[in-house]
Amino acid sequence: MAITKKQEERALSADEKELVGLSGVRAARSLTDAELTRLVKRLRAKRDRAKTVAERQRREMRGKARARGAAPAKDDDGSQLKLMILSAALIRLDTETGRRATAKAKASMVASAKKALALKQKAKPAGAKAKTASKTAKGGVRGKARVAVENHVPGSVRGSVRKQGARSQAKRDAR
Repeated sequence: MAITKKQEERALSADEKELVGLSGVRAARSLTDAELTRLVKRLRAKRDRAKTVAERQRREMRGKARARGAAPAKDDDGSQLKLMILSAALIRLDTETGRRATAKAKASMVASAKKALALKQKAKPAGAKAKTASKTAKGGVRGKARVAVENHVPGSVRGSVRKQGARSQAKRDAR
């Protein structure tokens, strides 16, 4: 269920309205990292307080806790609405924080890759190193030439040899 502006106006105090207003996507993107962190802290404190009040009112309604005011709470709709609004605002800010962290990590990864590429290009070429290589760990190991193995079974007999093996295996399995 979507929450209208009118419901927000009714449920929130002036301070809370300001915090929720700053949690909008455009407003949050214009904030610095430090301001965003402070805003998340303040909004989280307001959300936790609203959650506590809503829980207390629910307990009063069920008769599990004594009334805090002159009379026990008859409903907690306002507190629940405030909690939903503040939670939604906090989710928006957490999304923005995650987006910034991802962008920062990506920029760090790109910088790291560029640095590695520069170091690789500055290093000596691999061709010069291969000429001085010997069969020791210090200088690197020279690769051996690949030796082709001669096939002892001629192509004209290959199928019958395979079939002979299959028959003998079948005899062994039948025992």
